[in-house]
Amino acid sequence: MGYIGSKPANKVLTSADINDNIITSSKITDGTIVNADINASAAIANSKLANSSITINGSSVSLGGSVTVGTAWQAVQTTGFTAVAGRAYPCNTTSAAFTVTLPASPTAGDTIILLDYAGTFDTNALTISPNGNKIEGATTSLQLTGEREGATLTYIDSTQGWLANSGINEGTDALSPTSYSIDFLVVAGGGGGGAGQSGGGGGAGGYRTSTQTVNAGTVITVTVGDGGAGGTSAGGYATNGSDSSISGSGLTTITSTGGGKGGGGSPAAQPGSAGGSGGGGQGDASTTGGSGNTPSTSPSQGNNGGNGSSGPFGAGGGGGGASAVGANAPSSSPPSTPGGNGGNGTASSITGSSVTRAGGGGGSSNNDSTGTGGTGGTGGGGAGASNASTNGTAGTANTGGGGGGGEHNTGTPSGNSTGGAGGKGVVILSMPSASFSGTTTGSPTESTSGGNKILVFNGNGSYTA
Repeated sequence: MGYIGSKPANKVLTSADINDNIITSSKITDGTIVNADINASAAIANSKLANSSITINGSSVSLGGSVTVGTAWQAVQTTGFTAVAGRAYPCNTTSAAFTVTLPASPTAGDTIILLDYAGTFDTNALTISPNGNKIEGATTSLQLTGEREGATLTYIDSTQGWLANSGINEGTDALSPTSYSIDFLVVAGGGGGGAGQSGGGGGAGGYRTSTQTVNAGTVITVTVGDGGAGGTSAGGYATNGSDSSISGSGLTTITSTGGGKGGGGSPAAQPGSAGGSGGGGQGDASTTGGSGNTPSTSPSQGNNGGNGSSGPFGAGGGGGGASAVGANAPSSSPPSTPGGNGGNGTASSITGSSVTRAGGGGGSSNNDSTGTGGTGGTGGGGAGASNASTNGTAGTANTGGGGGGGEHNTGTPSGNSTGGAGGKGVVILSMPSASFSGTTTGSPTESTSGGNKILVFNGNGSYTA
């Protein structure tokens, strides 16, 4: 080839000599450019490639980058933390139990491994919080509670959430429900006060306490007993109070028996009836008080009612209370014999302050206008009638107090006073505030005392742990 003038010097073609997009893949024969043809110090940048990254397990990884394939084991954990998908955590609960919080926005296939590092999950459980999602189809936290236990959790979907798809030393299920203690106070309805010839005071409703461990999700059914009706006139007998109880799966059922009715009635005199605490006996006919702690429980749920006194001026016996027997009516002493006092109730600070409940009702005086009815026992017991013109006082609502006895008289002053109704019972639960689920029925009264949540059921309802 000839040249006009000097022959052009050879020159290396650089990228600066080529405008962008001038050379396309269609203008390069396959296999004509090999690694040796590319300057190592001026390699083709990822941004110049049509595909600059690859996707591994749903995550984009730039070409030339790195990614850990499989589960990345972390350092030993000794306090609560939020787990990250794709990681495995040895957990040491030797010093104290703690909580692992699962990711807030998991995607299907996310996996987390948890392992008992020191063999202490059986003494200090590892709690797993779903962080607003679900574990095994529920939003409650679960626990690993077995020695040397481990579990692999995989997120499936929003319906089931995280599932344990493998585990070691787990028994039938690697994940156990969380549990906590609840204190219970169960007071039954008080018995009604008798009437007719110096009625006896009603016995207090049975009084029982219990502390039990419950699993999360357990439904605790609460029944609150009504107070018994008071006697109304000669032959109008009083009635016993109704039982109160708590029950639920895995719990020991606690039933407190309704208070026994006060003796009364004419012409057929009745003794006081047995119950949580026994009712007081009728006066005049000198009937006996009813037995308390019936059926028998340990500790005792109540005490016996007092006996009525005999004679034309005999008075009614006091109803038994949770902590003391009802008093026997004094011997007939014309012109006035006072009624027997109701037995005192028992104090409890389950609500954070001391409150006495389950006092027995006082017995009625005899028929003299200057008589003195028996006092109700502390804890809501009603006072007995002083004569036929005054009624027995009702037991205080939601204390299980027994009703006061009423009087029947055909002399002066004549009349038919009624016995007081027994007070309705109550059921109270106290639990750590941090464990309170917030799920109740029956509208219990809620309060807080120290670190405890208090639920006071004045009627039937339930609590889901």
